[in-house]
Amino acid sequence: MEYTLFILLLPFLSFLTLGLAGMRMKHQVAGAIGTASLLGVTVLSYLTAFDYFTAGRTAEGVFPTLMPYNFEWLPFTNDLSIHMGILLDPISVMMLVVISTISLMVHIYSFGYMKGERGFQRYYAYLSLFTMSMLGLVVATNIFQMYIFWELVGVSSYLLIGFYYTKKEAVAASKKAFIVTRFADLGFLIGILIYGYYAETFSFTPAIGALAAAGTMIPLALGLMFVGGAGKSAMFPLHIWLPDAMEGPTPVSALIHAATMVVAGVYLVARMFPLFIGYAPEVLPWIAYIGAFTAFYAASVACVQSDIKRVLAFSTISQIGFMIVALGVCTSSDPHHGGLGYMSSMFHLFTHAMFKALLFLGAGSIIHAVHSNEMSAMGGLRKYMPITHITFLIACLAIAGIWPFAGFFSKDEILTACFQFSPMMGWIMTGIAAMTAFYMFRLYFGIFWGRESHKQVSPSDANHTHHTPHESPLAMTFPLIFLAVVTCVSGFIPFGEFVSSNGQAYHIHLDMQVATTSIVIAILSIGLATWMYMRPQQPVADMLEKKFKRLHTAAYRRFYMDEAWLFVTKKVIFRCISTPLAWWDRHVIDQFFNFTAWGAHAAAEEARDMQSGNVQQYAIWFLAGSIALTILLLI
Repeated sequence: MEYTLFILLLPFLSFLTLGLAGMRMKHQVAGAIGTASLLGVTVLSYLTAFDYFTAGRTAEGVFPTLMPYNFEWLPFTNDLSIHMGILLDPISVMMLVVISTISLMVHIYSFGYMKGERGFQRYYAYLSLFTMSMLGLVVATNIFQMYIFWELVGVSSYLLIGFYYTKKEAVAASKKAFIVTRFADLGFLIGILIYGYYAETFSFTPAIGALAAAGTMIPLALGLMFVGGAGKSAMFPLHIWLPDAMEGPTPVSALIHAATMVVAGVYLVARMFPLFIGYAPEVLPWIAYIGAFTAFYAASVACVQSDIKRVLAFSTISQIGFMIVALGVCTSSDPHHGGLGYMSSMFHLFTHAMFKALLFLGAGSIIHAVHSNEMSAMGGLRKYMPITHITFLIACLAIAGIWPFAGFFSKDEILTACFQFSPMMGWIMTGIAAMTAFYMFRLYFGIFWGRESHKQVSPSDANHTHHTPHESPLAMTFPLIFLAVVTCVSGFIPFGEFVSSNGQAYHIHLDMQVATTSIVIAILSIGLATWMYMRPQQPVADMLEKKFKRLHTAAYRRFYMDEAWLFVTKKVIFRCISTPLAWWDRHVIDQFFNFTAWGAHAAAEEARDMQSGNVQQYAIWFLAGSIALTILLLI
């Protein structure tokens, strides 16, 4: 599979071409180059998946781990070095399909959404860079190579979030995302260094003897790595960057915050899963608890948001929490006895990528039509945007867990794994799933039903005429239709036959009790949302908002987590740590070097007088030195 190298080369070459010569191209040409490169990547990714999964299993009943490329990049010792290459196994091949599919749809969609935007060529260059970085991350042959592409993902996301660099909000959001994820990545780097030192390798499969000798240091290293993953995947309390990142273009939100960047943390835990389950099983329950709390917190906030992109942002955080919980509840590597969570997490990653990208692209189509992110400017759009309406409804049904859409199958496997771990965990996640169905259909009814509020003056209309919404062009509706079809059929993929915790084939079989319970609860939640939000007037919702005003305000303000972080950074870190360090640097370190420089200058001034050009003076200095040296030798 030597052709897999082109999966990384094509987007990289697209980035170089558009970055260096894009401004001399027409918008259509730049977009065509970026889209053509991603089409090639997608074809190669699907070909890789076909060749890999049809090649058959080994004698042990697992798919082989292949490395078409793997060369030594930086040697340190005989035993420790950094390699660069391409690794193919079930989860990396699956991620290739997910990333290439979503990225291709975003490239096509952007033709319509970003038409006429200043910096169109730059936008496609950034998309290519991000896609290359994410692809490099998932095919990394070792943890250090993963870290390199991990940071490239952070840089490219910073560029994409801050694409509208003339907007203060976009600039602030990009800096916030970059800084918060850097804090988390510091823990990731420390964990990598500890792991490399004690495991004597950066490989994902170190020697058993080295791991046994390392003792408690391996759990510590894995825990620190999870901190990096928690930052990238917006786990509580490192989630604060994701909602603000919605300031970027909506297709960017679909690419970064639905299917790729935010699942990097999930992929990291899945990649290191054999080490977690074998040498740090005590860390996994804590991962599950963090994921469960994050899912509940994000769902609570999503229930009251008015900006449709922020609702979807918190929905993403909540669904990532589901994936993390599924990995955390694993107690063994056997999918039949405690390892179901691994498969269900990867399955939900796959299905969620499709319907969440569909939701974000649908939101972009809606924003494109009404020129606003606020639900108050929407309502009744089903009559004006039938394709967007149907596809958005399919995605809402999928994320709510309604049969036969994709989200039903993956979410029910997660709930089954949670119930196997603990009945309490199972019911908690079932309750969060019910909240998901409620806030998604609150969003759906607020956009497509209710009171028509969009026939208002368009802020961009110089004649101050009324703006009537309309369906998006084909470049925007085609990705919606494609992702809707995938959402309808992907749940029937025998995912366990390809990806499982121990690599062996696992036949998915629904737990009918769990499935029935989840469907009933989801339908009841949808019914509640219908009763409260479908009509133009919403007296029940208004009454509850007034009665629980403080709680509503707190949830709308994200339970003041941004304010808490500002207090910690400004009052604690800046005032108590940064200010003393700055004083020490300014008055001690700087003054020491200033004194050194002054001393050198003063000595030079004194020594300069010795170079007078007077021969007699030189003779005196020579004679005095000779006498002093003689006396010294005699003594």
